[in-house]
Amino acid sequence: MTFLLRQISFTADHREIVRTTRIDSDAVTIGRGAENDIALPDLAVDPRHARIERRDDRRIVAVALGTLGFEVDGRTVKRGEINAAKGAELGFGGHRITVTRDAEGQIVLTVARVGAISDTAEEREEAAAYSLKGVLPGKRMTAWLLVAAVLLGFLAWPVWSYLHRDRADTRSIYVLKADHSWSSGPLSQAHHALEGKCEACHVKAFVSVRDDSCKACHKDVHDHAPPARLAGAREAPDFTGRMLAKVAQTFGKPGAGACVDCHTEHEGAGPMPPTPQAFCADCHGSLKTRLADTRIGNAGDFGTSHPQFQPLVATAPGDRPMLARVSLDRLPTEHNGLKFPHKLHLDTRGGVARMAQTMKARNGFGDALVCADCHKPSADGVRFLPVQMEQSCQMCHSLGFDRIGGTVRTLRHGDVPQMIADLRATYRSNPPSAPGPADRRRPGIYAPGQVYHAYFGPGARPGNADAAIRAAFTKNGACFDCHVITPPGVGGAGDWTVLPVHQPMRYMMHGWFDHAAHRTEKCESCHTAQQSSSADDLILPGIRTCRTCHAGEGTVAKVPSSCAMCHSYHADAGAPWMPSKTRARIRSLPIAVPAARSP
Repeated sequence: MTFLLRQISFTADHREIVRTTRIDSDAVTIGRGAENDIALPDLAVDPRHARIERRDDRRIVAVALGTLGFEVDGRTVKRGEINAAKGAELGFGGHRITVTRDAEGQIVLTVARVGAISDTAEEREEAAAYSLKGVLPGKRMTAWLLVAAVLLGFLAWPVWSYLHRDRADTRSIYVLKADHSWSSGPLSQAHHALEGKCEACHVKAFVSVRDDSCKACHKDVHDHAPPARLAGAREAPDFTGRMLAKVAQTFGKPGAGACVDCHTEHEGAGPMPPTPQAFCADCHGSLKTRLADTRIGNAGDFGTSHPQFQPLVATAPGDRPMLARVSLDRLPTEHNGLKFPHKLHLDTRGGVARMAQTMKARNGFGDALVCADCHKPSADGVRFLPVQMEQSCQMCHSLGFDRIGGTVRTLRHGDVPQMIADLRATYRSNPPSAPGPADRRRPGIYAPGQVYHAYFGPGARPGNADAAIRAAFTKNGACFDCHVITPPGVGGAGDWTVLPVHQPMRYMMHGWFDHAAHRTEKCESCHTAQQSSSADDLILPGIRTCRTCHAGEGTVAKVPSSCAMCHSYHADAGAPWMPSKTRARIRSLPIAVPAARSP
């Protein structure tokens, strides 16, 4: 069976609106609650007031569900039986429900509000019945009260509390103070010792922190570039930027380039956050368009907009080698003063590998040499120390030339004049004795007369000091095999000389790279030493190699790498965003060791 529900409402200009709903049920409920089939927003109506049931095509019954009754044709009842053919009018508070039957036999319930919402609100509108407007103050008064409360609670009271504080007060963050409402959060870990000492940075009340306050402690921090240069590099602000700058200037905020532009405080008790990438990209993203004479390429994002690496390499050898920054795109070579083929030493099937196998138990080698057998990391793991002949080479390349009893005398390494003097003194007294065939003989290419046999083996002993010195510095000699030799009289040299060896510990002077952070990778993942047949090869990875793992700050698929990961605004020998104690220790490490290396 079906009820046809018609709800009549009126617009502000008294136009009638009829909404018709079909209810396929034998009964409908009436009440103030929204879950009823007929919901009447009237305080005089119970949440579940009554129920209308259809018994047959003509007869319906209305029953009250609570203690309140309802009206049927003007009479108040709790139960009423209605003949739909004749019709009836039911009253619930200020609403009337007219019951009729249409030509199709459907019971029609027409709902209309004909009176006030309740007996106690004769002339009030529905919105006014549920409003607190008459109880609370007006909107204007409420606004003024809130303004006064904010000024008193967050300005007047904190100022009064601060001015009348005890002079011994340290403004501890663990004790409630009125002016704590001004702080947006605790200081960072680096400035935790200044917690509660507001005057250390905020020298003047209501004035932003000035650079002088920062430099009172950070005395060694230098500028990124001269102020005039910075001003020319910065992109001109748009209209919004100019408006913000005016507002900042009005309230005493320092101009562009101040310490607080980058180093934000009161952001939490953890480490100070690194500079966001946008801070650097604002200038460096299109730097060449404003500074035509700059040698710095545009860099806005490591993954998409960053120039190729430019390591500092020795372009010409010497006691003081000529150093220059050269892009890796030009495939530069490095004149480091050595003759050293990585490919030969890392070959897993050559003579070097066989020799490593014979020395496995004594020196801890594997079946072939690997990078770690010669290259040792620094104490902090950031870089690698220069290779020392005594620790990494002499185990295979012996410099023994004389034997006295059970002691083998060796040529001095690193001091050519002293080595020559030792040989002359030895031959002056008496020719040296052989260290012993058993101590020196090696199979294959290590046998007497081969490339790795020193000239002092049986049947090849020089007859005098000059011959011994010449043999050391000429082809197949102990010094000649690894070093660049200058004979006497060439280039003004008075005696045999060895070109100093240049072994830098750091190539990227304007960027930071930490080997310790990449310890999970293999050396050959980045360095192609196995294919290098010359010591002049610069075996450094280019930016393409780094981009296999690293991308810009906003990347998800790779390692997010902002500018601050490798660069520092106040660039020095230390890592970006490194604690001052660690930074001081890094400064003490050598950057390059161009010391001479000789037999």
